Amino acid sequence: MIIDIHIHEKSNSLCSHIGLDEIIGEARRKGLDGICITDHDSNALAAQAHNYRQNYGFPVLVGAEILTFEGDILVFGLDILPLEKMHAWELLDLVVREGGVGIAAHPYRDNNRGLKDQIKTLPNLSGFEVLSGRTEPHNNMKARNVAKKLGLTGLGGSDAHELFEVGKFATYFPHPIKNEADFVKAVKSGRYEPVFYANGNYQKGDTYEHEKVDGFSFSSSYGI
Repeated sequence: MIIDIHIHEKSNSLCSHIGLDEIIGEARRKGLDGICITDHDSNALAAQAHNYRQNYGFPVLVGAEILTFEGDILVFGLDILPLEKMHAWELLDLVVREGGVGIAAHPYRDNNRGLKDQIKTLPNLSGFEVLSGRTEPHNNMKARNVAKKLGLTGLGGSDAHELFEVGKFATYFPHPIKNEADFVKAVKSGRYEPVFYANGNYQKGDTYEHEKVDGFSFSSSYGI
């Protein structure tokens, strides 16, 4: 399965300009097998996503992108989100106690929201994005190099806030994923690899070398 693990929906992420229906439409057009909605400090879309999965059979999974004092972490399997800002290790400890996973979002992005080199040593971190939309190619390369040194593959996510961004980067999982519990299990297994969309198909992330692929390009005006 190919899943975009990092998308923002406009109902609960005010920086996003895309609604759930159009996200799903674009995801299906590009050939994604599922999506993760990871709104900023919110998982309020969970009930709507569950209903969509039940009615249409397309996996719409819900996590959250939580800003810690050290940087952004995508969390899955945490039903009740913290009400106050925490340190990264505190959040990850909470996530692990609840049986979930924490993934470092865009670790080397130049906006003071990445964990940077802490991805090498932070306890309970389940993985990190090595292909992240809205992130300069050389900063994605830093994450990819760290992953190689650690013997990991890393994950891919678009961090989409605009429709055309959906599915730019994603993650391939070898086994079916139907809900958040399946997703958590898949991340814990470590069996995945990042992919990118080009020329109407998804390709292995280790072949991604260019700043512009299939109409996508980085813009320094991008925010969070």
